[in-house]
Amino acid sequence: MSGALDRLRALGLTLPAPPAPRGSYRAWRRSGALLVTAGVLPVDAGTLLTGRVGDDRTVEEGVRAARVAVLSLLAVLAEGAGGLDRIAQMVLLQGWVRSAPGFTAQPQVVDGASDLLVAVLGEAGRHARVALGAAELPLGALCELQATAEVADG
Repeated sequence: MSGALDRLRALGLTLPAPPAPRGSYRAWRRSGALLVTAGVLPVDAGTLLTGRVGDDRTVEEGVRAARVAVLSLLAVLAEGAGGLDRIAQMVLLQGWVRSAPGFTAQPQVVDGASDLLVAVLGEAGRHARVALGAAELPLGALCELQATAEVADG
């Protein structure tokens, strides 16, 4: 078993199946050493986590949704890289949080994803990041994540 999968298991987590694209795009695309994902939504046991942080959802519920979404993101990265241990480093994480007007704690919500990336991938999980608010997201999702990673040779 890989180091990243061992760390996931130690956290009591497992990777879901990578989400299938719902349109005319790919779940991931590789260009040289860079692996770019499409956006992923927080789907927990087949249920999309919806709502608006700062309205009908708390920051804590947003953090949980970001953690759920990043597990799907890791599944996509594993598929595209040929395994999580082939991720040399996370380059960029972009997170959108469906937010109520005036809500400004999007970085705190996306920290749920960032912290889990570091917990699973170690130092390779540290990344540059964008955390933005959105009035609406696909299907009413609470958040959406997208990433760029560098894949190791071999």
